[in-house]
Amino acid sequence: MKAFISALLGYDPEEKTLEGGILGVVKAYYGCVEAQGRGTLHCHMLVWLEGGLNPNEIKKRVLEDPEFGKRLLAFLNDTISVDPDLNLTVPSDDHHPCSVRGMPVDPESFSPQRQKDLRNVVLQCQTHTHSKTCFKYWKRPPEPKTCHLDLHEDNFPGESYVDPETGEIHLRCLDGLVNNFNATMLEAIRNNMDIKFIGSGASAKGILYCITDYIIKSELKTHVAFAMLELAVKKLGEYNPLEDDIMIRALQATST
Repeated sequence: MKAFISALLGYDPEEKTLEGGILGVVKAYYGCVEAQGRGTLHCHMLVWLEGGLNPNEIKKRVLEDPEFGKRLLAFLNDTISVDPDLNLTVPSDDHHPCSVRGMPVDPESFSPQRQKDLRNVVLQCQTHTHSKTCFKYWKRPPEPKTCHLDLHEDNFPGESYVDPETGEIHLRCLDGLVNNFNATMLEAIRNNMDIKFIGSGASAKGILYCITDYIIKSELKTHVAFAMLELAVKKLGEYNPLEDDIMIRALQATST
């Protein structure tokens, strides 16, 4: 996370440098790391940009100044990617794209290799497949069965636009099942991600609720902790042909 903040966001928490990164000049950030039920860690982060406006100011400025709205949409379209159609004629690799740090640096084929690598990571990490959890808030017919993550096959406005009456910003979505991502971030972290611009009062309320929820979140539940310990014991007890029986028994006894 320190490397992410320093290299990608271009921000030094100690020196408060303002060199700028892939999102622009970062004024401040707030992040918290969460452990999922399976024990894996992931971070939720809110980033403030230097010179940024609050949601109410953005709404007013967009409605009063169409040119400002065009520049803002151009910035957002450049920052938030939604296009999985990345050189589809190039075949995928046999290995999992997240198992490597990237592609070999070859000046002659860098661009197509990078495009191929990004495509594979997008298809593996950002493409959504519906599960039962997606519809946990569905109230049954006659209510429409919609994914609570707002990822649907038919959700793909081709162009970004600003609602002239409300000032709400609606970003383009070229594939309704591909979650928003920043290409540079995704290439670096090589894991699923989500990125959202907080440009309205509704979005601000949602993120405030999310941050508050994580601040007061309870510790890891007991049954989840025991499940993790059980998995650790099983992993430690797996057969290794390079070890003799005495070592295996000692390892299992210790872990138990």
